[in-house]
Amino acid sequence: MVELLPILIPALVAGLLVVSTHVPLGYQVLRRGIIFIDLAIAQVAALGIVVAHQLHLMHSFHGVEYLLSVVFAMFAGLLLALLEKHLQKELEAIIGCFYVLAATAGLLVLAHDPHGGELLKQTLSGSILWATWDMLAWHGIVVVAVLALLWWKRSLLNGIWFYPIFAIAITSEVDLVGVYLVFASLIMVPLATNRLPSGAKRLVIAYGLSILAYAAGLLISAWWDLPSGATLVWCLAIVALAFALLAKRKVTAV
Repeated sequence: MVELLPILIPALVAGLLVVSTHVPLGYQVLRRGIIFIDLAIAQVAALGIVVAHQLHLMHSFHGVEYLLSVVFAMFAGLLLALLEKHLQKELEAIIGCFYVLAATAGLLVLAHDPHGGELLKQTLSGSILWATWDMLAWHGIVVVAVLALLWWKRSLLNGIWFYPIFAIAITSEVDLVGVYLVFASLIMVPLATNRLPSGAKRLVIAYGLSILAYAAGLLISAWWDLPSGATLVWCLAIVALAFALLAKRKVTAV
């Protein structure tokens, strides 16, 4: 296991970058009742990566696939922000439509690509174990910028600016860990801790549970040679469920 540390440590840092933004954003998603916005915007961002691949833009300059996926995700975020004003009651259904349209658009774009299946698998499941320090430095800048913005003016999460901020954070993390793990990181632990009193203590607990799940998932994935993305999703679910059951048992005992 020691020889795997050069792979596991960057992967764990990638996980820390993901949960640093996903925990506060996850509580906001739950408060707004738009649970599947993460899946929808993440899938739109993944579509940007697929389009960049098909246009062979990845070879033109470094990071072009990320920039195109940001454009796609920002467009989706701004459109949802506009729709929220006029179609509040139908917003969750519209978000679901965004997801299925982006997912099927990816299938259509890659229909004649012999390597399309592998690219789709990577955008969904991610490749966190292949994270490099160069990649982490770039994504770290994005994460720090998002966190600084939220710390400077947290009220931005309550208005329409939530959508573009969310889109920027999600795009960076889809590129790192894939659509499935982005969604699991956003929803599972915040859902398990959502009934705790809001404040610093709840954030600390949520961050702690998320880090525990990522550490356990990476070790299990490496030890048994399992797909890292799928393993991490299940570890997040198990840790979140275990905490929810323990918290409920404690309340019942009182």
